Amino acid sequence: MLKMLPILLPLLYGLMIYKFSSWRTLKELDQQSTKLKDAAFTPTLERLAVALELPQISVNIYEIEPVNGLAAPDGRIFITRGFYNKFESGEVSADELASVIAHELGHVALGHSRRRMIDFSGQNALRMALGAILSRFLPGIGPWIASHAANLLAARLSRSDEYEADEYAAALLTKAGFGVAPQIALFEKLEHLTGAVAGKPPAWLLSHPKTEERIAAIRQLEARWSNP
Repeated sequence: MLKMLPILLPLLYGLMIYKFSSWRTLKELDQQSTKLKDAAFTPTLERLAVALELPQISVNIYEIEPVNGLAAPDGRIFITRGFYNKFESGEVSADELASVIAHELGHVALGHSRRRMIDFSGQNALRMALGAILSRFLPGIGPWIASHAANLLAARLSRSDEYEADEYAAALLTKAGFGVAPQIALFEKLEHLTGAVAGKPPAWLLSHPKTEERIAAIRQLEARWSNP
């Protein structure tokens, strides 16, 4: 039993981190969000709801400035105040904002939002377990190798989730009559909206794929659907 402790302790730690992180995330969202109420945008949400055969789609505004969208572990959809401000100023159209919401709906429908929280705790457990094992053979650098390996694995899984959510959004937007043009248009201006700068880390180290690769994947979907 004692021999199993280096494995069991990280797993227990991972479970505790998952519970705590989920609770903390939902609490923060509750405290810093309000329901989106915009009569001008309501018809756009209604089109998405009809396409999904739902009575309505509820969206919340997360009161922070960075431009982003979020699917919470409990299935709620959020856009940040910063993103909504871009919509109100005319930098983002209603259809483009709908593409963000469709993308986050994809994360919920495909189970990404809940799994990501579990993955986060699993990554911490993996770091601990690998670090404990590797430090026996590679003193000093074992924990660093374990952390680096966990980060690379997490980035790869996250990028896969983004492609899947993009495909879900493309299908939903097409069914709702928007087409994929708003999705592509938003991606083309995304770096400007988010204030991205030169000197970013390589795309394979990021949690999101390269923007041009996401656009290319969406165009391929559109071509495939147009020529069955």
